[in-house]
Amino acid sequence: MNYKHICNLLKNKQTILYPTDTIWGIGCDATNVDAVKKIYDIKQREESKALICLVSSFEMLLSYVEDIPEQVHEILKEASKPTTVIYNSPRNFASNLIAGDQTIAIRLVNKGFAHKLIKIFGKPIVSTSANISGLPSPKHYKEIDERILKGVDYVVNLPDFKSNSVPSRIIKILEDNTVQIIRS
Repeated sequence: MNYKHICNLLKNKQTILYPTDTIWGIGCDATNVDAVKKIYDIKQREESKALICLVSSFEMLLSYVEDIPEQVHEILKEASKPTTVIYNSPRNFASNLIAGDQTIAIRLVNKGFAHKLIKIFGKPIVSTSANISGLPSPKHYKEIDERILKGVDYVVNLPDFKSNSVPSRIIKILEDNTVQIIRS
């Protein structure tokens, strides 16, 4: 796998179709407004509907959110399945990636292709399901809509990737730093 080539594509505002820690996703540099807009266009999705980002470490996460409450830190350390956290007051992201309520959904990936790619790239990568908005998310590569395959700039060559058909758990940090479970 040529990670350097993929990182160069991401640095040049390109979009990729790649296996994440859950399912096949469409990704780009999460700090680049133009790249993020391309993903909204590919998915035919309104920009008011937020996208998820992936990071490869707690250290990277701290560069993009003001605070990780201790309860969230513990949940992430002990998580047995992928866990997406909705954080308040994100920073250093593309402006069109931040939700209207000034939050952002981020998942810490600690293994697999996506982890290695993000670690080499050095910045968060957008991760949104590889489907047209409103249609079902594909569980396997062969289920990905032709419009997605043609819409992205690059398809990572891992068609035999076995996706985790269970979606990530989603938790939200409330204003008082308590945690609300959105999806378990």
